[in-house]
Amino acid sequence: MEITINNQNYQLRETCSVEQLLSDMQVPNTRGIAIAVNQQIIPKSHWNTHTIQHGDQLTLIKATQGG
Repeated sequence: MEITINNQNYQLRETCSVEQLLSDMQVPNTRGIAIAVNQQIIPKSHWNTHTIQHGDQLTLIKATQGG
């Protein structure tokens, strides 16, 4: 199945949760990350139950410090 993450297409073998997707992408630290699926923010408490579907568009945002 095909999804889009930050405007880049990705192929997944099967449906998975947001949490599984981040693990598969080897994101080492999820602190400070926000995720939107089809322009809807998914609370971190729902990452393990929200299932990614074919055609979903994800936006991953990492908070950074700056000045």
